[in-house]
Order: sequence, then structure tokens, then C-alpha cells
Amino acid sequence: MSTSRTIRVTVRGSFDNLSEQQKAELMAAGDAHADILAVQYTEQGHLTYDLAARPFFTFRFAEQVDDEREVPKVTARSEAKAAAWMTERGYGFKRITSQTVDLSEVPLGKAGRKRQL
Repeated sequence: MSTSRTIRVTVRGSFDNLSEQQKAELMAAGDAHADILAVQYTEQGHLTYDLAARPFFTFRFAEQVDDEREVPKVTARSEAKAAAWMTERGYGFKRITSQTVDLSEVPLGKAGRKRQL
């Protein structure tokens, strides 16, 4: 039996001091990043934002770990990946926060408990 755990990390932040050109780039690519219904948790990270509505962004990451002691490292890696993505593109950002969920600890609803039986 595998002891692998799926860890999901949601990293949020604000764009900061963007130039007009950077805003235009982000707005042009916005359709690919604005669909909240197409959200995915991936190892590389899935970015969503709606710069026309507000200056915030969200990255969603997922990793598999075998030991719960690895969870803080997954969180730190996710935050670093989000910051690196922004920095590599020259986008200013601030207020990075994250929320981490170990899916093995999420309570099952009634339908999930029935499937386990």
C-alpha cells in the first residue's frame, strides 16, 4: 500500500509596479489565465489572474510526497517557483502568501465514505 500523499499549494500575491508594457502583455495573455473553471493543480504551477478586475494572481501547485515532514518543503518550493516565474519575466510582485492542503487529511463527504465501503 502506497503512503504517497498529494499536497496542493495555493500561492497568492499582488502584481507590483508593472510598466504599461507589462500590463499590456499580461492583459493580452489574460484569456489563458482568467478561466477560474479551468483551474488545475500541477507540479509546474497553474497561474490565474484577472488584471482588468484586480492586481492579484494565484498559482496552484501539486506534488506527491511520501512523508508528511516533506510538506513544509513543498510549500517553500511552491512559493519559490511562483516568485521565480514572476522574476524571470520581470514582473514586480508583493505579499506572497500560501495555503497548503494535504489531501489525505481532507474529510470525505457522505458519497466518498460510501465508495470506500
